[in-house]
Amino acid sequence: MIHSAIPDIRLSGATPADYPELVAVWEASVRATHDFVTEEEIDYFRPIILHDYLKMMQLTCARNNHGAILGFAGVISGKLEMLFLHPMARGRGIGTALLQYVIQHQGVTKVDVNEENEQALEFYQRHGFKVINRSEQDAMGKPHPILYMELDKE
Repeated sequence: MIHSAIPDIRLSGATPADYPELVAVWEASVRATHDFVTEEEIDYFRPIILHDYLKMMQLTCARNNHGAILGFAGVISGKLEMLFLHPMARGRGIGTALLQYVIQHQGVTKVDVNEENEQALEFYQRHGFKVINRSEQDAMGKPHPILYMELDKE
């Protein structure tokens, strides 16, 4: 358990027993921030995230005093693949704490962001990421443009 700069928040890893709670945080976050994602897309991704994606990632969770997961980051080979916060945890610095942790301790230098998710784009730009490329479609071929970002080394 790692103490964060935020009182009453602890950063820790995750086990498969945490996966259902992580998926619940993911879904709540997507519903609150990704108004361009359809119900069918949420239904499609939910089991894939639960059974496939999470086990491939190095996961860092932000937990409250009771151990409940308020947000999490998932990293593969220096790329931030997931950073999601429960809607009630937004605006408290938890996303920043998770991002700073994975940059410092897991070597994160890259992230892909849905262009339609302006809040996420602004968040990563505030933390030193720059857009280096763009795709008209997401990895599933859906018409959700993706911005490829890298941490500015200057």
